[in-house]
Amino acid sequence: MVALVIAEHDNGSLKGATHHTVTAAAQCGGDVHVLVAGSNCGAAAEAAAGIAGVAKVLVADAAYFADGLAENVAEQILAIAGSYSHILAPATAYGKNILPRVAAKLDVAQISEITKVDSPDTFERPIYAGNAIATVQSSDSVKVITVRGTGFDAAASTGGSAAVETIAAAADFGKSAFVGRELAKSDRPELTAAKIIVSGGRGMGSGDNFKILEPLADKLGAAMGASRAAVDAGYVPNDWQVGQTGKIVAPSLYIAVGISGAIQHLAGMKDSKTIVAINKDPEAPIFSVADYGLVGDLFEVIPQLAQELG
Repeated sequence: MVALVIAEHDNGSLKGATHHTVTAAAQCGGDVHVLVAGSNCGAAAEAAAGIAGVAKVLVADAAYFADGLAENVAEQILAIAGSYSHILAPATAYGKNILPRVAAKLDVAQISEITKVDSPDTFERPIYAGNAIATVQSSDSVKVITVRGTGFDAAASTGGSAAVETIAAAADFGKSAFVGRELAKSDRPELTAAKIIVSGGRGMGSGDNFKILEPLADKLGAAMGASRAAVDAGYVPNDWQVGQTGKIVAPSLYIAVGISGAIQHLAGMKDSKTIVAINKDPEAPIFSVADYGLVGDLFEVIPQLAQELG
C-alpha cells in the first residue's frame, strides 16, 4: 500500500494542513508520497521532502498549476492515481474542491473529514454536527479521503529526507481560468493555525464592539474569530467564522465571548484543548463544553481581564 497526499501550498511554502494530512496517511499503512502541483514550486517541494515520514515527493510544475485550479490539479492526480491505494487531501476549501472530482472520475465513494484511522479500510468521521461519530468501511480499490486536521497531530516539518521526483505535468484542462483573489491581511495569526483564539458572538452587539476584544487578543497573541450569528449580522468578515459552516479549529486555548453555543458553532471548536466561556446567560449551551465559565457582562469582564494580563 502507498498513500498519496495532495499538498496544499502557495508555491513557496506548505500550508499547515498538509502536515496533519501526512500523519493520517502514515496511519493508513505503507509509504507516503506527496504530490506538489504548482508553478515554480521548488521551495514547497523541498519543504515537503523534509516532513518526517514522507518517502517521496512528486513535483508537477506548470504555469497552469500556479493558482491551484481544481480542474487542473484533479487531472494531475488522476494521471498517477493507479499507483496508490489511498489519496488524501486536507479538508480545507482546497481539498474539498479537488477530491470530489477525483472520486467521481475514479467511480469511488469519497470519505470526507476523517478524524481517525482505525485500519487501512476503516475510518471515523463526525456526523450530525459532531454529535455522533460514524465508522466508515470502504471496499473501493482506491480510498479518496479528506482529512480534518484537528483530528491528527501535525507531522514534524523536519527530519525527513524524501526523494524529490519531477513528473510529467498533465495537460491544461482548459475549461476554467483564474480571475482574481482578494486576501484579507492581518498581523494576527491565521485562524486555523493559531494556538489561542478569542471569538465573539451575537452578544457583542455590533461590529464596533469587537474592538473590545482586541487588547485581550493582542496580549495573548491570539487570532480573532466569531460565531456565524455575528458574521451573518455583519459584525465581522466571513473569514472570521468558526463552526460547522466556517473554520474548524482546535487551539490550545479558545475564549468564547458573548457566544451562546449553537450546535453548529460547537462543532467547529469543541476539540480545543481548553475552552473559556464568558456569557451573561448562565444557561447558555456554551457552558456545557467549557472548561472554565464566567457568568457576567462581557463589557465589564473583558477590559478587566485584559488589564489583569498586564
